[in-house]
Amino acid sequence: MGHRSRTIALLAIIFGIALLYSALAATPPAGQSTGQKAAPASAPASAQDSDYVGQETCVTCHDEQGKHFANTPMGKAFSHPKTAAEKLGCEACHGPGKGHVEAGGGKETIPVRFTKDSKNSAEEKNSACLTCHERGNRLFWPGSSHESRNIACVDCHVGHTPQTKKLTSDSRFSAPLTDVHSLKQGQPELCLTCHQMRRAQLQRSSHMPYREGKVTCTSCHNPHGTPNPKQLIQATTNENCLSCHTERRGPFLWEHPPVMENCANCHEPHGTNNPQLLKVRMPRVCDTCHVSSRHPTTPTLLNSVRDFNRGCTNCHSAIHGSNHPSGATFLR
Repeated sequence: MGHRSRTIALLAIIFGIALLYSALAATPPAGQSTGQKAAPASAPASAQDSDYVGQETCVTCHDEQGKHFANTPMGKAFSHPKTAAEKLGCEACHGPGKGHVEAGGGKETIPVRFTKDSKNSAEEKNSACLTCHERGNRLFWPGSSHESRNIACVDCHVGHTPQTKKLTSDSRFSAPLTDVHSLKQGQPELCLTCHQMRRAQLQRSSHMPYREGKVTCTSCHNPHGTPNPKQLIQATTNENCLSCHTERRGPFLWEHPPVMENCANCHEPHGTNNPQLLKVRMPRVCDTCHVSSRHPTTPTLLNSVRDFNRGCTNCHSAIHGSNHPSGATFLR
């Protein structure tokens, strides 16, 4: 009898649970009448709600710019996008174009313009570029001398100009234009547009071999900024110079202190009218430190015109440093 009672009670419990489940399943969500389908929790926004119109919309009017851009390195990269920014096409740089389209065009409705008559600041223009180009040798652009002087990327680079064979092999330029975005001019002409004093120095009789095509401005400097003085590629002036002039590196048993301190104590790297890029002629460059002579000679010869007009390096030929037993006189 007891076993039968337990069975009936168990069946009653199961039946009650089934009724409760059915009632819950039939109850519509709050605020929705029976027969309506519940909307997804996060329905995707429609394309009409986006501020981006797509590159296809841009080229319906800007077809010529689109053709030029397609042949640039950046345009070719955007044709096979790897990042979210590259998928935006034109709007990756110029900003969302919905307002421009709705206004029927017009320069003032483009969020970011890169032309000279643009009202966008250099910082706004550069922010568009740095969205992709913030690494590598542009890492120290914030705070660099060019950035602090409100230089825009487009002051030197042009994003819409294809790299043609004529542009990259122009004989007026000592270095071919192989940058990802074509430079407006080759080096050093582009740099000398602003750095006029260097133009005169590079034309002097003793000069960096830029006219011979052996060096460019970026052989020593990074125009996008470095943590080093003068935007040098290397940490110091000496490291910059010694990356080419390895025979001067040492270490030597007998070091010449001015040389160890800074090559620019004696040399003007961009060009002078003195031999060996010296700031002043021999022996005046030596007289900068060696004010009086210590030669064991007669009083009539000491500091005389004859002594002064002799070239110090006729005897002291190893002035950059020596390992010779003759010691710190740098005779050889």
